[in-house]
Amino acid sequence: MDRQPCVYILAGKRNGTLYTGVTSSLVQRIWQHKNDLVDGFTKKYAVKNLVWYELHSSMENAISREKAIKNWKRAWKLNLIEQFNPYWRDLYPEVL
Repeated sequence: MDRQPCVYILAGKRNGTLYTGVTSSLVQRIWQHKNDLVDGFTKKYAVKNLVWYELHSSMENAISREKAIKNWKRAWKLNLIEQFNPYWRDLYPEVL
């Protein structure tokens, strides 16, 4: 999954704090979050579990989708996660 535009959601725990991001390298970016190499929100609130992601054909599409999701109501985000990952497993080992 090297250099693939992607939108992702991290969670601290099930139904916990959520973070929506965009990247061109999902494995590398999640590794950075897990190792506290990304200053800011995810480091401050220990939001490190990859619970949802979506691949895109271009970075422009991924950025557009990220912005849309960030404007969603929390309930919509929870529904999106639960449809894709009903047990809120950390998906990082699966994308390695």
